[in-house]
Amino acid sequence: MIYLRLTLLIGGLLLTNVCFAQTRDAIDSLKSDSLNAKKQKIKLPKENLSKQYDFGDVIRNVFHPGKKPDTLHHGSGITVVPNVAANPTIGGQLGIKAVAGKKLGGDPNTLLSVAATSASITTKGIIYFYVNHNIFTPGNKWNFQGNLVVAKTVTPDYGLGIGHGDNSGTPENQVLSDPEHKVYALHSIYFNAREKVYKEVAKNLFVGAGMSFEVRRNINQKDTVDNGTPYSVYNNQHGFPKDHYSANGFLFNVEYTSRDNQNRAYKGIYADAGFRINQTWIGSTKNSVQFTTDVRKYISLSSTSPETVLALWNWGSYLLSGTIPYLELPGTARDGSFRSGRGYTSQYFKGTKFNDTEAEFRFPILKNKFISGVVFGSMQSANDEQGTKLFQVFQPGYGGGLRVLFNKATRTNLALDYAFGKFGNKGFFLNLNEAF
Repeated sequence: MIYLRLTLLIGGLLLTNVCFAQTRDAIDSLKSDSLNAKKQKIKLPKENLSKQYDFGDVIRNVFHPGKKPDTLHHGSGITVVPNVAANPTIGGQLGIKAVAGKKLGGDPNTLLSVAATSASITTKGIIYFYVNHNIFTPGNKWNFQGNLVVAKTVTPDYGLGIGHGDNSGTPENQVLSDPEHKVYALHSIYFNAREKVYKEVAKNLFVGAGMSFEVRRNINQKDTVDNGTPYSVYNNQHGFPKDHYSANGFLFNVEYTSRDNQNRAYKGIYADAGFRINQTWIGSTKNSVQFTTDVRKYISLSSTSPETVLALWNWGSYLLSGTIPYLELPGTARDGSFRSGRGYTSQYFKGTKFNDTEAEFRFPILKNKFISGVVFGSMQSANDEQGTKLFQVFQPGYGGGLRVLFNKATRTNLALDYAFGKFGNKGFFLNLNEAF
């Protein structure tokens, strides 16, 4: 019954939490395009890359003015950029980042394989290196997803729950669910290695399994109060060491994907659901079982401008049994790409059960697609250990931004967003590719 309730609640959120703003005339026009295309069963037109303008074209025009573009060359699938970013979690960031995309083999139905790597340092003392990949073999027979992370981190901690606050009960409960939203800094060394292997069992449907290892060492909290910090209170209540832990487990997933592009989809569905089972006999500090869901839907609103898209996303993680370390609790920006809940710092809200629903309206601004815009909104919900249930309290986030087309061959965008949340949260977010 719990899974049926979760499914119904998630479906309801996807249908009700759609929020975006554009003028009435523009929306009426887009609806008309979409309805006409549906009635006539018109497929979205094949992209004409020669009519699009990306950062490579800027470089060509600056260094080789007057040179005509090579219309027979599809361009490189690799994009390398300075990793300059800023958001409330990391502060200012400087480094280098590369993303790559390529279709493997000659089958035109093979989905785009993508990979990314980055090395950076931030003004908050964070040093971060990662490599991740999402690879489809020819004909989509196999799908490999994984990442490797090595980092020196500084994690801001705002307590447990969804910001409901608890002025009653024990001092420990008030620390965990702090109505004043005090922030504490947690320093640590972090290692993560994850790999999942999926096998296609029907068209666009995959089943997979894998393993994930999360290891933190030298955890140090420099801020103290009389009743302790949320991190120390949680550890004392659940029996975790204060300076280290491991969360090592097996992954079992079912995935369905019909997206036309893994970087920036114009149409299609992505859905993934699975279990994570942490076990002490493979080195995990505690046993636990979690159920996770990731559902995305992309709707092109115009047959003549297919990049005009309404994108919907719901991500959730639910602890079914056992206990997990405090810094591994699902929460804000704890999805696979660390992009959910824009407007808040990472793990600003968190609990043993967490759900985030988002909607984004994407639209071109320039005819050559070099500049696009987005507006978005989100709703987060979490439980806590003081009686607040999942879906009982929601916290909103919203904002807008610009997109700069960096690589038209792989639809790689530079994303510049400004987002707002509650409790004074707001910030600028800069990344490659869409949030989802």
